[in-house]
Amino acid sequence: MSERGAPLRIGIVGIAGRLGRVAADAVRDAEGLELAGGVVSERTELDNAGYARSIEELLSRGALDVLLDVATHPGSERWTRDALDRGIPIVSGSSGWEESALDEIGAVAEKKRIPALFVPNFAIGAVVMMRVAAEIVRSFPHAEIVEMHHDTKRDAPSGTAKVTAKKMEAAGAGHVPIHSVRLPGLMAHQEILFGGRGEMLTLRHDSLSRESFSDGIVAALRGVRRLPPGLHVGLDLVL
Repeated sequence: MSERGAPLRIGIVGIAGRLGRVAADAVRDAEGLELAGGVVSERTELDNAGYARSIEELLSRGALDVLLDVATHPGSERWTRDALDRGIPIVSGSSGWEESALDEIGAVAEKKRIPALFVPNFAIGAVVMMRVAAEIVRSFPHAEIVEMHHDTKRDAPSGTAKVTAKKMEAAGAGHVPIHSVRLPGLMAHQEILFGGRGEMLTLRHDSLSRESFSDGIVAALRGVRRLPPGLHVGLDLVL
């Protein structure tokens, strides 16, 4: 709920995409959230759905408490900057961001005293996998990651794999190589292979449909406004 006791009004950028449609359904079904509307790019057919072409147009229909960005990169950067310029907390699930761009967004969010949450993976199981992997490397410091996604995913390695490797290295692993697979028939999958003397340990997470992201999306939207101003990375911060 917002401070005024009403449901949090959520705007979704990329609402016409596959993840955007799942997010819209999740918001509609969630207690304490209200779907205020969606923004689509100039390339998207509107089909009389009532979607806006800009955040400014969406705001003309009412205030927003949080903006969810599930647009494709690099257009995602535009929407994120627009939201911060207008003082709107943002949750971004867009992948493909460069570290320099994230640092710049973090500086803007800090200056404007607005929380911005970037979520590499909205699946709860993926968060558990990262946390468990950081624990396992204390006993198995030699590990490699194999991440597998559908053939339309543009970036490689995935944001999930990069964050997982960082967490593992911070916990004491050596350099963690990442191997990327892009094939039709896949959705979103990640294996972490740990090697020891005469033994192997495998940790795996599979998202079999985009509905696996629904609970994480709702948790992020409910929790982002409780975070301090600035850039934050990871769904675990609001779970």
